[in-house]
Amino acid sequence: MTPRRADEDHRASTPLELLFDLCFVVAVSQAALQLGHGLVDDHVRVAVTGYLMVFFAIWWAWMNFTWFASAYDTDDVPYRLLTFVQIVGVLVLASGVASASTSGDFTAITIGYVIMRVAMVGQWVRAGRADPEGRAVAYRYAVGVIIVQVGWVLRLFLPHSWGDLSFYVLAVADVTVPIWAERGGRMTPWHPEHISERYGLFTIIVLGECVAASTIAVQSAVSSEGASAGLVGIAAGGLLLVFGLWWWYFDHPADEALRVNPRVAFVWGYAHYAVFASVAALGAALEVSVDTTQAGSGASATIAAVAVAVPVSAFLLVTAVLHTWLSPTRAMPFGAVLAAVLAVAAAAVAVGVAGLALGTAVVLMGAAVALLVGADVVHQQRASA
Repeated sequence: MTPRRADEDHRASTPLELLFDLCFVVAVSQAALQLGHGLVDDHVRVAVTGYLMVFFAIWWAWMNFTWFASAYDTDDVPYRLLTFVQIVGVLVLASGVASASTSGDFTAITIGYVIMRVAMVGQWVRAGRADPEGRAVAYRYAVGVIIVQVGWVLRLFLPHSWGDLSFYVLAVADVTVPIWAERGGRMTPWHPEHISERYGLFTIIVLGECVAASTIAVQSAVSSEGASAGLVGIAAGGLLLVFGLWWWYFDHPADEALRVNPRVAFVWGYAHYAVFASVAALGAALEVSVDTTQAGSGASATIAAVAVAVPVSAFLLVTAVLHTWLSPTRAMPFGAVLAAVLAVAAAAVAVGVAGLALGTAVVLMGAAVALLVGADVVHQQRASA
C-alpha cells in the first residue's frame, strides 16, 4: 500500500469515492430534514445545536477518508472492503440522526462513527506497514484516532448534563489529530487537484440535495394548494441562490494554491465544515420557507427568512476569506462581499420588521448573490488582463 504520486497526471475521483459520497448524502439529508422540522416547530436553538453537532460527525468522517484516499488509494481488495465498512458506518450514523437531533441521544451516531473510524485505523495501519517513509505519520494517525474513539464511546456513559461539553472537548481532540500526526515525519502525499475536485464534487452533491429537497417541498405545496405568488418567489429565489453559490464557489479553484503551499490545506479543509453545513442548511431553510405558504402551517416567515439568510451569509463570508487567502490578486474585494451579505441580511430583517413577503425577500437575496457573482466575473477578467 504505497502512496500515489502527488503530481500524478489526470488524477480523478474513483467510482468507489463517488459511491462513498452518495452514501454520505443520506446522512446529510437526514440532518437537514431534522433541522427543518425543528425550525418549523420553533425549536430554533435545539435544532441548530443538534444540526451542527451531527454535521460535525458527518463532515469529519468524510474528510478523513477523502484525504487518506488521495494519498493511499490502491484500490485493492482490502482497501475496497475497509471502505465498504466505512459506508456501513455512514448508514448506521444516518439512522441515528433523528434521535440525536430531537432528544440528544447520540448512541446510534456514535456507533456508526466508531465503525467508520476503526475501519480508518485499519487503512492507516496498512499504509504504515507498506510505506516506510510515511510510517511514523500513519501510525500517529492510527493511535490518535483510537484514543479519541475510546473517548467517544465513554461519552455515552456520562450524565446527560455533560453531553454538550464532552462533545466539544472530543470534537477539538478529533480535529487536532491530523495536526499532531503530520508533525511526526513526511507529510501525507495527497494530490492537490484530486483534493480540490473531491471537495468540489461534494459541494455539488450537497447543492443537489438542496435542490432535491426544495423541489419535493414545492411539488407537495402545489399538489395540496396550488401555485401562489409567494411559492413562485421562493422557488425562483431559491434557484438564484443555488446557481449563484455554485458559480461563486467554482470560479475560485484551490488546486494551484494547495500545490504551491500544502500547509494551507489544514485551514482550507477545516473551513469547509462551514461551507458544506451552510449549503445543507439552506436546503432545510428553503423547505421551511415553502411550508409557510401552506394553510395551517406553524412555520414562521421571519424564522424562515433568517434561516435562509444565515447559511447564505456564512457561505459567502467563509469562501471569501478562503479566496483572499489562497489567491489575493483574483479574490473579490471583501467590501463587495460584505455589501452582498448586508443586502441578504436586510431582506431577512424586512420580513420581520416591515412585513415584506417571504417570497420577495428570497428573490432579493438571490439577486444580491447574483450581482456579487456578476461583479466577481468582471473583477477576475480585469485581474487576468
